[in-house]
Amino acid sequence: MDEGETEGPTPRMLAWARNSAAYRLSRKMMTERELSDAVSRKARQKFEEISDEQVAALAAVAVDFGRQLRALDDTSYAEIKVRSSARSGKSKRAIARKLVDKGIDRETVTAALAETDDLPSALIFARKRGFGPFRRAEGDEKRETREFSAFARNGFSFDITRRVMAMERDEAEAILADQATLGSL
Repeated sequence: MDEGETEGPTPRMLAWARNSAAYRLSRKMMTERELSDAVSRKARQKFEEISDEQVAALAAVAVDFGRQLRALDDTSYAEIKVRSSARSGKSKRAIARKLVDKGIDRETVTAALAETDDLPSALIFARKRGFGPFRRAEGDEKRETREFSAFARNGFSFDITRRVMAMERDEAEAILADQATLGSL
């Protein structure tokens, strides 16, 4: 082999990449980028003097293997994460940011968020934090300002926040009960 020329991954490296993908995907759902990054990082640790081309090839083999197993699907990942995040009180904006950070393209994120409503998520957030209709003590102006700020930091719009803060507890619980009945939360 000439100097500067690199050969492809060895059969041992390829087998390791498939096994690594199977192991990682059996433990948790991952996006294609997360799997690629994890395999690349581990390959550099495991194999001495591995070239960047070999690392890229191993990552591609791992992603292909994950797709063949039907254990790697960014669309399904996004849909599942949207539902679970909304049920835990995350805003559409926060969910979208997290999915994009994990390597899911914006069109897939937009499609997954299409039927998500921020109001029930905001109510869940308020219930968890004891804000608005779920407040235990009487609210003063300073407390309400802090609550509005917390909603904003978590990606909820001013309109949604104002609507939640103006609700009575019974109305908020009724909305959450309706959402749970419909199965969207």
